[in-house]
Amino acid sequence: MKEIRTRIAPSPTGMMHLGTARTAIYCWAVARHFGGKFLLRIEDTDQVRSTKEAVQVILDGMKWLNLDYDEGPIYQMDRLERYKEVVDQMLADGRAYYCYATPEELDAMREDQKARGLKPRYDGRWRPENCVGKPIPEGVQPVIRFRNPDEGAVTWNDAVYGPITVANSELDDLIIMRNGIPTYNFAVVVDDWDMKVSHVIRGADHINNTPRQINIYNALGAEVPVFAHLPLICGQDGQKLSKRHGTVSVLEYERQGYLPEAIFNYLARLGWGHGNMEKFSRDELAQVFELADCSRAAARIDWKKLEWLNQQYMKEADDARLAELAAPRIEARGGKVEGGPCLKAVCGLLKSRSATLEKLADAALFFYVEPKVDPETAQAALENGGREALKLFGEKLEALADMTPENVYHCIQAVMEEQGISMKVLATPLRVVVCAADRTPQIDVTLCLIGKENVLNRIKAALA
Repeated sequence: MKEIRTRIAPSPTGMMHLGTARTAIYCWAVARHFGGKFLLRIEDTDQVRSTKEAVQVILDGMKWLNLDYDEGPIYQMDRLERYKEVVDQMLADGRAYYCYATPEELDAMREDQKARGLKPRYDGRWRPENCVGKPIPEGVQPVIRFRNPDEGAVTWNDAVYGPITVANSELDDLIIMRNGIPTYNFAVVVDDWDMKVSHVIRGADHINNTPRQINIYNALGAEVPVFAHLPLICGQDGQKLSKRHGTVSVLEYERQGYLPEAIFNYLARLGWGHGNMEKFSRDELAQVFELADCSRAAARIDWKKLEWLNQQYMKEADDARLAELAAPRIEARGGKVEGGPCLKAVCGLLKSRSATLEKLADAALFFYVEPKVDPETAQAALENGGREALKLFGEKLEALADMTPENVYHCIQAVMEEQGISMKVLATPLRVVVCAADRTPQIDVTLCLIGKENVLNRIKAALA
């Protein structure tokens, strides 16, 4: 069986979009499913828009999603000699030719075609048979065009959409090289041919490029890979995902406090399904993934579902890992983690009720800042028996030799029984004057994390 080889080939011209990330996940899954190879190629021939910063964004995004690639990154700009070699052979064989038409001339050609009700397309005016005896204009830098077949049609069996046919009469002679730089449709064919890519998996917006590329494959005598085109990702309104829908960059989700395994899981499920599987690991995806299970309909982002899924991963996450991820977020909010309660323990207490790392940091912050108790709120909390309950609790806590959640709970129970009060009468002032919060996690565990000395000092300050 031929080795399965897939690739993700983003252009470093901006952020790493969710669509690119999902495509990378599917390419990775196909390669891992068949025990093949997954490649990363950087298509950096757009020298105007490509930047080193954007390349780093791609590398960072791949690393964050744990998309391990077997080969790469491979840069197109390092392969210019190879493209020239192929183009020179095509020129020699008559499969490509120089075109000296100026941009102004081509604009005029298209306007004329539109005026006559024709589809704007290159008319082949510099094909060798059409310019016999025609002088080469001075000062014009020619481009090189691929000689597309005039007759017949291109048909391929798309792994997602099924059979697709496009007549060659619908295609014109596309430019394959300009000023020594290959164009997308040409470079991608040479790259995939040289790198023995067996499956080209990409967005459905590339379907129009596929017949052109297949014709180039055929002209080169190269084996045509399997093509699979993925429907685009839409916002909840059904429109193509864009900045107006919110986050479209995969690394922005890291900043928003999502775990990479949740984003990986969510994007994989966005347009693909396997039975009732909603939550799955990377290895589970690799085991069951099939391109045939991809939907032909556009997938819609559901932010609430993503948050729910992330919360499931938060609950299962290692406490030490969450502490490492939450610490800089707490510090950014003005908290001082060093010298405060064990952050690992705090994360273990809070993670089940925190949908994201950002919300975890918000919930944990009061452990790491000096409480700013509102005097009016504190006064209200101490009324109706609150002052007496808090005073008695402080006395019992001070008498404890060992401050554990169980012992603190017994103190609370003892105060309630001795004063005949409800839990709320004591819990409210504890939350307000000790934690400066109207809600906290389990109060006995929370007080233990804050520490006996801090709790007693805050109680004494409130009762003074």
